Amino acid sequence: MSSEQQTYAKDWVEREGLSERVESKLKDYRDLRGSYDRIVSVGMFEHVGVGHFREYFEKVRDLLADDGVAVIHAIGRFGSGGSINPWIAKYIFPGGYIPALSEVLPVVESTGLFTTDIEILRLHYAQTLQCWRKRFQQSWDRVADLYDERFCRMWDFYLAASEMSFRYGGNMVFQIQLTKNQDTLPLTRDYITDWERAHPLERQ
Repeated sequence: MSSEQQTYAKDWVEREGLSERVESKLKDYRDLRGSYDRIVSVGMFEHVGVGHFREYFEKVRDLLADDGVAVIHAIGRFGSGGSINPWIAKYIFPGGYIPALSEVLPVVESTGLFTTDIEILRLHYAQTLQCWRKRFQQSWDRVADLYDERFCRMWDFYLAASEMSFRYGGNMVFQIQLTKNQDTLPLTRDYITDWERAHPLERQ
């Protein structure tokens, strides 16, 4: 993440009175050490690069406790692998790559991790992007004052094009659950629903 994101996160943690429970580090994941009960990677895997997939999952494996659980949340594509849109690569996510599960799962298997669950979120992100674009357009003048009209037009185009890529272009979001042992988790997903029903306020 960026230093600005870290500052935002630290301020939020402090406002919520969680400073004693939450620590924020601006650090390359490859430099992490120790053992973790839970690893959750959100919006990061798209920036690892195909040539580093194995290194990434080996690091997840090495950091995960024997009874730990990891969840990898990333934008993906249906079908086989391919190249990223040139305009997105130049202006939005230089070096980014949208992986197919067919590229990811063989690497996971080669590291000895168990894939214990996969969830595909199909049109969810299209709706998210639609909401982001609406809110962005409502704040157009304020953003233009911070940057300029060219940036606003570019970002508006990015949000619109991305929404269409999820509605019609074969993009989706996948969530892969990983463990070191098959018996780490219950046999069904019921435990997730049970927890959510028992903690409705904590989901907000």
